[in-house]
Amino acid sequence: MNLLKKIFLNDKIILALISINAVIIFLQGFPIKTIGVEAHHLFMLIDDIISFCFLVEVLVKGRHFGLREYLKPTWNKFDVALILLSLPPLVARMFIDYETANIGFLLVFRVFRVFKFFRFIQFFPQVEHIFNSIREAMRASFMVLIGFFLFVFIMSILSCYMYQNIAPEYFGDPIVSYYSMFKVFTIEGWNAIPEAIAEGGKVNLLQAFFTKLYFIVILVFGGVIGLSIVNSIFVDAMVSDNNDELEEQVGMIKEDVKKLENKVDRILTLLEEQKKSPPQI
Repeated sequence: MNLLKKIFLNDKIILALISINAVIIFLQGFPIKTIGVEAHHLFMLIDDIISFCFLVEVLVKGRHFGLREYLKPTWNKFDVALILLSLPPLVARMFIDYETANIGFLLVFRVFRVFKFFRFIQFFPQVEHIFNSIREAMRASFMVLIGFFLFVFIMSILSCYMYQNIAPEYFGDPIVSYYSMFKVFTIEGWNAIPEAIAEGGKVNLLQAFFTKLYFIVILVFGGVIGLSIVNSIFVDAMVSDNNDELEEQVGMIKEDVKKLENKVDRILTLLEEQKKSPPQI
């Protein structure tokens, strides 16, 4: 048991297993005719062994720390959930045909266990302050983001009714239309859609002109002004958090200076009183 503890309580070993497993899962994504049948079975065997190791890791850590204590951190709950998701494909390959089971995709979820080691970021200087600033910025800009996505939603519905029959590849249904409008709002390649509509041969010259004008207006109010407002509020919230801390520090310094001035005044007053009082013989 001591040997198991040395192995599975060592984060470096677990990280190495996770990295190897990620590479194996990557290689398993290639067709069998590309990597060969023998290599495919070898990768499956290695993957099963690592899956078993992950299960042993949970058992060892649960016994060492106590299951309740081990599951208190959110990261550990995340780990256990992903390990449990990786077990059905392993069990399926042991008892039933792998292709028939059709649940092998669950193995991919174990790759996300790499995110567990982002906890080392907490040792970086000011990292807690950075995350707090991001959280406050998200909270401050939440309603603005909701308004922005609502505006995209409204314009996507409007565009869907206007261009559904003219450009079904961009506005064939509300979902496709929403994606197309979101691309317009991101500014990158926004002109491709109106040009495709104009060159499609389903609109005349006047309709093509107003189509381009319509997308220009959407770009200005949504892509330029809208995104600028969202960015400015987000950045302002992060900066204001820093300003609040700076103002708090300045306030503390002012209080210390004021206390020091009071002490200096008292010392000067005592010195003056001492000068005025007659010397004692």
